[in-house]
Amino acid sequence: MSTSKLSPAPTTVDALYDEAAHWHVNSGGETIHAKRLAGRWRTIKWMTASVWVVFFLGPYLHWDGRQAVLFDIPNRQYHLFGVTVLPQDFWMLSLVLLFFAILLAVATALAGRVWCGFFCFQTVWTDVFTWIEERLEGAPPQRRKLDQAPLTFSKLRIRATKHLLWLIIGFATGFSFVSWFTVAADLWREFFTGQADRVVYITVALFTVGTYLLAGFLREQVCFWLCPYARIQGVMLDKATVVPTYDERRGEPRGRLHKGSAAPLSLGDCVECSQCVAVCPTGIDIRFGQQEGCITCALCIDACDAVMDKVGRPRGLIRYASLDELEGKPARALFKRARVWVYGGILVTALSGIVYGLSTLDAVDLKVLHERAPLFVSLKDGSIQNRYTLKLLNKMPEALMVRISVSGPAGLTLVGADAPVAVAPGGVTPAEVFVKVPRASLTREQEPIRFGVETVRPNGQVIRAERTSVFVGPHH
Repeated sequence: MSTSKLSPAPTTVDALYDEAAHWHVNSGGETIHAKRLAGRWRTIKWMTASVWVVFFLGPYLHWDGRQAVLFDIPNRQYHLFGVTVLPQDFWMLSLVLLFFAILLAVATALAGRVWCGFFCFQTVWTDVFTWIEERLEGAPPQRRKLDQAPLTFSKLRIRATKHLLWLIIGFATGFSFVSWFTVAADLWREFFTGQADRVVYITVALFTVGTYLLAGFLREQVCFWLCPYARIQGVMLDKATVVPTYDERRGEPRGRLHKGSAAPLSLGDCVECSQCVAVCPTGIDIRFGQQEGCITCALCIDACDAVMDKVGRPRGLIRYASLDELEGKPARALFKRARVWVYGGILVTALSGIVYGLSTLDAVDLKVLHERAPLFVSLKDGSIQNRYTLKLLNKMPEALMVRISVSGPAGLTLVGADAPVAVAPGGVTPAEVFVKVPRASLTREQEPIRFGVETVRPNGQVIRAERTSVFVGPHH
């Protein structure tokens, strides 16, 4: 029976180096074949990974007679259900990116790398690839044996099937990605008849190869060496962050159990089964503390709980816990953590800006430019005339016939807008108009006037937009 002496938490530089010496970082010299076990966290992992079904099916959802979500880059139009966002409204994209960046920081500060363990596309795709691998090649010992076996027809058949399925998933990933940027129904026809743009074929090919290599071969190496988030997540954690943790006080000293014999009272609950290492997708040993390779997937918790059930000991030897909890300190309330307030304030501000932007997004945008050379003209009939350039932005997918109106001082007359103006979809159409006001109606140099535009869509929806400007007259 092997045992290991319980050591206090490292408090010196030498002690920290001793702990780090036990860390395992796979630099690519071995292939990690993680064991797959059923459990609560495995189920949660599959449930969260299923969010990515939207990535594959989302482009085929229709809304109001067109693709619900379409990022039409060539025409600089971005359709989000009933809303069309043009480059003029792109300030909202900055807020969206800020919101999700801070949300990621909040999740990390509270529960470690939960994004990596449960949602990250690299983790999810790798999990699917290894699931296929296990279905075809068997459990980890069988896969290792197959790796070392000479090339036979059986091995070639199994490996060819596996790699073909990997390539199909990679192709589906690339094709689905492009579907968000073009009409999905047209893409199917154009792609397989050779009529699609060259950029489409290049993009699909890059995603196919990239997915095949990253999820099929590099796997955890992406988390170790390529992902920038893996490098910065350490500074986002503190002693109150809840992460998968080995309870050293309860588990040490470790010792193996032999069938039919009672465990010595001097041993801890860890029975040296190493199942927590066997199921880890990055191959680390959680018993040596938080490490760079830990993606907080919690699969080691399932493995340890299953072993504890078998040996008749309570669950939770490995569990989600904070360093404060393991040291016996009371948990800090969320409202007492400064970073929660800072992150929360940024999230609320960004979300408020996004909601405001979407709620004030008009189907037709109107801008009014007053002619400054000259500011006004005195006509023979004694009235004053100003010239304006109206810029009409149509955010709808179809052309619109827009009527222009204006309101202001008594006797105001609009010239040059008798007929509706045809406004192309997704573009800006200028319209030049003149406004005449009797001199007697002007009581000051600048009078406010209000331009309005109105149109009716083919479905009967009435769209209006207004903009305030000024009418300039002579000095009084």
